[in-house]
Amino acid sequence: MSTHQLHPVVAEVTARIVERSAEGRAAYLARVRAATGTGPAARTDLGCANLAHGFAASEPAEKTVLRGRTKPNLAIVTSYNDMLSAHQPFVDYPPVLKKAAVRAGGLAQVAGGVPAMCDGITQGRDGMQLSLYSRDVIAMSTAIALSHDMFDGALLLGVCDKIVPGLLIGALSFGHLPTVFVPAGPMPSGLPNGEKARVRQLHAEGKATREELLEAEAASYHSKGTCTFYGTANSNQLLMEVMGLHLPGSSFVNPGTPLREALTRAAAARAVAITRQGGEPTPIGELVDERTIVNACVALLASGGSTNHTLHLVAIARAAGIALTWQDLSDLSAVVPLLCRIYPNGQADVNHFHAAGGIAFLVHTLLRAGMLHEDVRTIAGHGLSLYTREPVLRGDDLTWEEGPKASLDHDVLRPADDPFSADGGLKVLTGPLGTAVIKTSAVRPEHRVVTAPALVFDDQADFLTAFAEGRLDGRDLVAVIRYQGPAANGMPELHKLTPALGVLQDRGQKVAIVTDGRMSGASGKVPAAIHVTPEAALGGPLSRVVDGDVITVDGTTGLLTVEDAEALRARPSTGRAPVGEEFAGTGRELFAAFRATVGPADAGASVFPAFDLPTPEVPVAQHA
Repeated sequence: MSTHQLHPVVAEVTARIVERSAEGRAAYLARVRAATGTGPAARTDLGCANLAHGFAASEPAEKTVLRGRTKPNLAIVTSYNDMLSAHQPFVDYPPVLKKAAVRAGGLAQVAGGVPAMCDGITQGRDGMQLSLYSRDVIAMSTAIALSHDMFDGALLLGVCDKIVPGLLIGALSFGHLPTVFVPAGPMPSGLPNGEKARVRQLHAEGKATREELLEAEAASYHSKGTCTFYGTANSNQLLMEVMGLHLPGSSFVNPGTPLREALTRAAAARAVAITRQGGEPTPIGELVDERTIVNACVALLASGGSTNHTLHLVAIARAAGIALTWQDLSDLSAVVPLLCRIYPNGQADVNHFHAAGGIAFLVHTLLRAGMLHEDVRTIAGHGLSLYTREPVLRGDDLTWEEGPKASLDHDVLRPADDPFSADGGLKVLTGPLGTAVIKTSAVRPEHRVVTAPALVFDDQADFLTAFAEGRLDGRDLVAVIRYQGPAANGMPELHKLTPALGVLQDRGQKVAIVTDGRMSGASGKVPAAIHVTPEAALGGPLSRVVDGDVITVDGTTGLLTVEDAEALRARPSTGRAPVGEEFAGTGRELFAAFRATVGPADAGASVFPAFDLPTPEVPVAQHA
């Protein structure tokens, strides 16, 4: 257990979150505790017809157990599909989990599936406009799976982008259920991510053929498992572990290995143990509290994780009755050291990070530095120091042993007293253009402040056309890509712009991007003011920017300014988001209700109301 005093800023941010969330958190916990029930099993109160429907397809022995009230029944909710490498390994999980649950004294049923789309496939395509919305669809799907009142706990199978946040948001609606997340692990290392990025940029310049590009991409994304760069998918995995929702050390073990299989069996056994019948009741709604959320923020910042979590963590917190703001993240970032260099913030991939000491060492050094709350509940037991351990197979026996107390590769992972950077590289930007976030951990210091004329685009395709035609050559610019917010078109990632922007920067041009859309967790070296709110489609300031407006993106001081703010305020909006039939195709027409009801980016860009929570704090500088 850490004996080091909590850092004063971490303590202060936690205290103000607790205070701000008092009413919402109390209301949430009251709902959780009311749903717990009084019987020995969740299915105790089901009528005979209800219960018979619930076990009609089960084997005779399982029916006997489900008719009784002594053994816990676990819901398996899976994101399996065999198109996506990260989720393909889940094909074999349900029977393994079921057998392990039985051996542990319980039972498990596949309660339902959730959709799992891939941002890597939909980048730059119309399908990307469904990506962020899919998080809330996944939350709803999780709720449907858990709604049958047959279950005493849950096993959630998910890895990537919106899938894990969606599963967690859905599970928090059933906060009385103990819940274990079951990872699949990353694919083995393939073509280095830096080489892949180099070929992408050459292709953007017309110096590499499509065949050469495809060969590089296929050598990078080459087998079962999660992609190996440190984007949103692997940020998800690290956060679930630091939040105590994975078994210690389980996030980055490769698929198809004996250790991976042992950890999958152990996840089911642990889920049985933390039910009421198992003797260690650990409801997920009680586990995910303000300290757990702060730990997730710290881990994200210390590891240089995905900017998508400035949306997801806010939405996850709100689902638990907790009011987290971007300013909380920014204030934590000012004191949390950057301890990891994983692509795109370095050359290593997550396999190298894991080999260098991984999450066990990261938790160890952050606890010693007073950056993490030790006094938290986890699925492994009480205290985050349990996550300084690593799983080890001794013959057929799975045990946990203390992890390394020193990094095994200082180019990839460092202790808190010798960081890559003194801060986490995430800032809130404010000014007359609105509020945004910027991630500077992969941006060189000389590129972190850009002042240049705006070039305005209402569609990313128009920007790419301008680049291909040479209209962006030889000029400094701030690319304003607007009408890309949650209410406009679902807030797609604009990662496809990254190679072109990188080409311009490498030519010596000063370039930045300002957008109410998202950039991928894999984006890096070009300064990007993203998630700008209020968004253009709702009349935000970006809707009034015109070509030639001189904009400053300052990732050092946290400013997002325009030279003539008075002129900007006086103008009418120009441009617009697509409407009506312009959304037809790729299923986008089905999401009109989402576009009409989605909340702002700084509230998590969610369609779900946040009961009893205050609206996000807006820094005074926004109104300057």
